[in-house]
Amino acid sequence: MALCSASALTLTLTLTVTVYLVGGNSEGDTLYTLRRSLSDPDNALQSWDPTLVNPCTWFHVTCNQDNRVTRVDLGNSNLSGHLVPELGKLKYLQYLELYKNHIQGTIPVELGNLRSLISLDLYSNNISGTIPASLGKLKSLVFLRLNDNQLTGQIPRELVGISSLKIVDVSSNNLCGTIPTTGPFEHIPLNNFENNPRLEGPELQGLASYDTNC
Repeated sequence: MALCSASALTLTLTLTVTVYLVGGNSEGDTLYTLRRSLSDPDNALQSWDPTLVNPCTWFHVTCNQDNRVTRVDLGNSNLSGHLVPELGKLKYLQYLELYKNHIQGTIPVELGNLRSLISLDLYSNNISGTIPASLGKLKSLVFLRLNDNQLTGQIPRELVGISSLKIVDVSSNNLCGTIPTTGPFEHIPLNNFENNPRLEGPELQGLASYDTNC
């Protein structure tokens, strides 16, 4: 009887530890998915070990006191590949720094789920496609730097509703339409929109549609 009880206790403890590892490592799973989608010739991601309970010991990753990922700092790391939609699961993430790499593909719409995000720096890559309207849900966003990519389409009007937004730079892309002039865009300098040959300039409220030349 004692042997059965010991076996049951061992099984319970094993299941408990297993559940903890799976749940505790969910952010690590997300970041490891990103790692697998990137080419890393300089081994910047060498420490990203998926067997750890959480990724807080990995280089270029910062966590808060609750071991939740708050920063990913991989700027100028010679990375190529593409971003993954799983990044939208990092709900405590405040800084996503992937500037000056060789990342291709599109910006996942799931990044609009990063409600704690303060800074999104994807500038100086090879990112294409449109700027997702879902980024308008990032009500804590202060810095949005997407310049020097291959982005097309319009500047989403959803961005004008982000009152915290201080810096927007989408220069040197292939955007079209006109530049928003309301909300935080009242204070964004025009040179942050330059070198977009199809961008018409500031929109005239009530006089012109913003999708001109798109």
